[in-house]
Amino acid sequence: MTSSNWSDREFPDTICLFDVDGTLTPARREITESTRKMLSDLRKKCVIGFVGGSDLAKQKEQLGNNALDMFDFCFSENGLTAFRLGQELPKNSFLQYLGEDRYTELVNFCLRYIADLELPQKRGTFIEFRQGMVNVSPIGRNCSQEERNNYETFDLEHKIREKFVAALQKEFAGMGLKFSIGGQISFDVFPEGWDKTYCLKHIENEGFTKIHFFGDKTFKGGNDWEIYEHSDTIGHAVKNPEETEAIVKDLFKI
Repeated sequence: MTSSNWSDREFPDTICLFDVDGTLTPARREITESTRKMLSDLRKKCVIGFVGGSDLAKQKEQLGNNALDMFDFCFSENGLTAFRLGQELPKNSFLQYLGEDRYTELVNFCLRYIADLELPQKRGTFIEFRQGMVNVSPIGRNCSQEERNNYETFDLEHKIREKFVAALQKEFAGMGLKFSIGGQISFDVFPEGWDKTYCLKHIENEGFTKIHFFGDKTFKGGNDWEIYEHSDTIGHAVKNPEETEAIVKDLFKI
């Protein structure tokens, strides 16, 4: 059965979930009016939501301060912080899962590893603690947009993040952690099962028979991979917001 809340939609048994960075917006930049209009038109057709690893404050910087009003479901930190029709749902905590001692061990390893990296630039905020994960950035999240772009090119050539993740997987094997590369400059560390598929727990009783997911990091090891490949979703790999718009408009005739 479909929820009575969605009876105003043309397809009340369908939900479209979107990654944020690279899917609805350019990485860490603001949504365009064109994409905003597409979402508004799509919401008349079906239920819509976003899911990303960043916290809600950062997502609002990209999607706008009215993000909770633009979407039916808002999943920050992969759904560890979640909203349904603007109302917050129960939370979970990475620190509670891992414990203070093991968390400190993880942070110390990352800081030592970053200290030994030879990079063109290093800035600040190398580790960002979040509700459901830790975000690790070798260059530091305080870098400028130009430095982000330059680092991304450097990282693709030298596989800095890929090697960093491999070292963590070896050091913390058996601890139940997953490592997911996303965006331009960082990767996420979180408990197994706390990737983007975590958000599906919040919609499992909504009666959806079709769950479309749109993401740009759908390769194995990317932070969209698990939900893109999940048996309950219909995955759409995109390269940028323009391609997201094109696919949505074609699928839903808007």
